[in-house]
Amino acid sequence: MKSPKPQQKGRPLDETALGEVQALLGMRPRRRDLLIEFLHLIQDRFGGLHARHIKALAHEMRMTEAEVFEVASFYHHFEPLAEGAKAPPQLTIRVCDSVSCMLAGAEALLKAVEGGVNPREVRVIRAPCVGRCAEAPVAVVGQNAIGHASAERVLSAAERDETTAALPAARTLDDYLEEGGYSLLNDVRTGRIAPETLIETLSNAGLRGMGGAGFPAGRKWAIVRAMPGGKLMTINADEGEPGTFKDRVLLEADPHRMLEGALIAASVVGAERIFIYLRDEYPHLRALLLREIAALEQAGLLPIPFELRRGAGAYICGEESAMLESIEGKRGLPRQRPPYIAEKGLFGRPTLNHNVETLFWLREIVEKGPDWFAAQGRNGAKGFRSYSVSGRVRRPGVKLAPAGITLKQLVSEFCGGMAEGHSLAGYLPGGASGGMLPASLADEPLDFGRLDKHGCFVGSHAVVVFSDKDDPRAIARNLMQFFADESCGQCTPCRVGSEKLLALMQARTWDAELMADIEQVMRDASICGLGQAAPNPMRSVLRFFAGKEA
Repeated sequence: MKSPKPQQKGRPLDETALGEVQALLGMRPRRRDLLIEFLHLIQDRFGGLHARHIKALAHEMRMTEAEVFEVASFYHHFEPLAEGAKAPPQLTIRVCDSVSCMLAGAEALLKAVEGGVNPREVRVIRAPCVGRCAEAPVAVVGQNAIGHASAERVLSAAERDETTAALPAARTLDDYLEEGGYSLLNDVRTGRIAPETLIETLSNAGLRGMGGAGFPAGRKWAIVRAMPGGKLMTINADEGEPGTFKDRVLLEADPHRMLEGALIAASVVGAERIFIYLRDEYPHLRALLLREIAALEQAGLLPIPFELRRGAGAYICGEESAMLESIEGKRGLPRQRPPYIAEKGLFGRPTLNHNVETLFWLREIVEKGPDWFAAQGRNGAKGFRSYSVSGRVRRPGVKLAPAGITLKQLVSEFCGGMAEGHSLAGYLPGGASGGMLPASLADEPLDFGRLDKHGCFVGSHAVVVFSDKDDPRAIARNLMQFFADESCGQCTPCRVGSEKLLALMQARTWDAELMADIEQVMRDASICGLGQAAPNPMRSVLRFFAGKEA
């Protein structure tokens, strides 16, 4: 008697779902690094990631279901659905509850919007910073971001089905070429400007990475250029730090400044391909960049190919090695260092990584000279900075101001002073992780390394101003909630420590001694900057705002 044929374990493959996935993927290569792009395609089409489609995608990619599911479940913008579960309502409204929107009344907005919709037809959820802090409070209806939002405007947009992001009126390729665009790239590629000369120019100008770390750009180029073998370049356009929105504004105005800067940098270091990692909250920029990159290719001005990759809602992917993991189609878990990505980065190859603003300055520095750029700073700093300013000021927004400017000067000279009825009480000099400083320290220069003595830093120059009408403890709790939600979970000090600190910060009286113990473990043992910097707002409140007692 023959033994029964062994049955395949697990969920059977749904042939209909397989056909749907194959149709969506089309002729695209089934490479692992495209997994996140494919998950986006499926979710955009079906409103969620049904179990049958995850199974079909795993089959098509020759991966296990577990591998696909662990990626799908890691990112906030993906919604894996259990067998038989219904997709969420067709329309989702996201209300930002991060610090700038909190100060502008996000909680009241959230409740009002929730009360005005049918939950069977529209889903209303909280969202972390969506990169529009100067327009707080903000709600996103589908993909349509509504700044200075009221419940009436949000509900009206939902009712009229205004759910698509409008394309920004940015400078096009033709506009950019008329102003001499891409002539510098041509000079670099033809040898009129030697790579060594360009590296020296950036070093003399004092140009530093504007994504937060502030590493000298010229030195970074020299390191990657000296590496052997085929190299790659990445652009971090995932600015997920609450309070940060400068890269969005720069790209909305003039994307070719960044694109030409990227092509120049790639040419100098010998990179063969450029990957742009763009946060999923910027769908309008995705459409814009795809259009302008296609125009470059059609015009024969694209010597090095671009690949535009779509983030999926993970703040941790602003950390460069976590971003590389995400581009490779994996969970965005930071890597242990060394090796650094300049030596072993994307796909194991030497990688040059920059953020948008750093590349934005290249052409102007070369055209006007390094001495011009270096002379723009104040208080011993060099160059300009794009400060993202939000909170209790009259005119929030991206302010092009001298590096090393003080908060007091920034508010008075560039923001029209404090908002009506508000007096300066304190500020965040560097977004969520940069700590909090009191009004008594508003004359400190806002530049790299200048705030270390106060336990703070400028990072990506995201400045959030708060007033005498705001509670510093509530601000710190909001920031700690963000870090607890955004921890990737890879290391225990960050995963558990951020949750423990948040719980302790809910109490009327803060246990400063226990908080200090947890803080020290997080700083000493967390793998990346998220866990190391997460305690900064809490520590600042205890140090500067008499925060132990409510």
